[in-house]
Amino acid sequence: MNIESSVTFDAIVLAGERPGASPVAEAAGVCCKALAPVAGQPMVLRVLDALGESRSVRGVTLCGLDPVGVEQAPRLREAVADDGQLSLLDGEASPSASAWSALQRIPGEQPVLLTTADHALLQAEWVDYFLDQACRTSADLVVAVARYEQIAEAMPGVRRTVTRLRDGGYCGCNLFAFMTPRSRVAADYWRQVERDRKRPWRVIRMLGWGSVLRYLFHRLTLDQALKRLSGQFGLRIDAVIMPFPEASVDVDTPEDWELVKRLASKG
Repeated sequence: MNIESSVTFDAIVLAGERPGASPVAEAAGVCCKALAPVAGQPMVLRVLDALGESRSVRGVTLCGLDPVGVEQAPRLREAVADDGQLSLLDGEASPSASAWSALQRIPGEQPVLLTTADHALLQAEWVDYFLDQACRTSADLVVAVARYEQIAEAMPGVRRTVTRLRDGGYCGCNLFAFMTPRSRVAADYWRQVERDRKRPWRVIRMLGWGSVLRYLFHRLTLDQALKRLSGQFGLRIDAVIMPFPEASVDVDTPEDWELVKRLASKG
């Protein structure tokens, strides 16, 4: 049974890109990935529409979108000018740095939803479900995941990054709820992991060799993995398992873009 929460969230949408050419933007013939069209409109606008329709979200910060992209999306310019519920923020050098910067501009006691501009299939129902369930936890940080077996059943042949644990495979859904002031620590850890992504021994040292070895041998359940991460970071991290397998699909490659266009056309 779905229990609605009266808590409202500010939302941050990460729309920046890593340095270098974007294969998705090139395939779509647009200046940046966020403007790649899906079902007749740029991905980023689909995300903003879903957040705008959510009863749980009160305002949105769009972070890192190329200024040229803003000029090329009249609806985006109008949304910024009209009611003040959408604000723009320059991006930083990486997604984690952009998230950290955006979070610093929102009071710590205000719950925040973080998602991405390439979450092209996002729906208000998914947002509200995730945030309702997040509010039922006592966690500082809540992440959305989907079971891989449900994803494979709903979308045969789809390729997703899978975290394989003892109780099954899980895929991230690019939805994160920062519930408390303490949760902002997680964004700082994300910056450290991203800085050290080419030096994996540093990431392993941060997480602890025991946890890494248990994961490699598939000995951890999802709950055990979350408890170990919580202890390492000094905050409580929980997960919401989404009943919507399509929530795991974002657009990292031209193949992903083709997939979301097919799925959106069926909806």
